[in-house]
Amino acid sequence: MPLITAKTSTAISKEKEAVIKEKLGKAIELINKSESWLMIDFQENCHLWFKGEESPSAMIEVDLFGKASDSGYGALTKAITDIVSGELAIAPDRIYVKYNEINHWGYSGFNF
Repeated sequence: MPLITAKTSTAISKEKEAVIKEKLGKAIELINKSESWLMIDFQENCHLWFKGEESPSAMIEVDLFGKASDSGYGALTKAITDIVSGELAIAPDRIYVKYNEINHWGYSGFNF
C-alpha cells in the first residue's frame, strides 16, 4: 500500500499526470509493490526553495506499509528521478526522494 506524494514547483497537466501515474505504477514494482494498491497525490505549483533558489524542484515522498530492501529503494529512487526529470523537465539534482516505512496502515475500516 504505497502512497506517493509528488510536490513540484511546476504545473502538471492532466495528460502528464496520467503518464507519470502509469510510469510510477510500473516503478513501484521495484520494491515488490503493485499499482493495484498505489495512491498518488500530485501537488503542483508548490513554493519550493532548494539550494537557495526557487528554480523548478520536486519533493517526492513514498510512504509504504512495511519495508523494502536498500537496493530496492536505490532502484526506485533512480526510476522516480528519471520519471520526474523526464516528464516535468526538473533537473535530477533538484529532486529529493524520501521514504517512510509505516507499521500501521488502515484501509476500509480495518488495519493491516
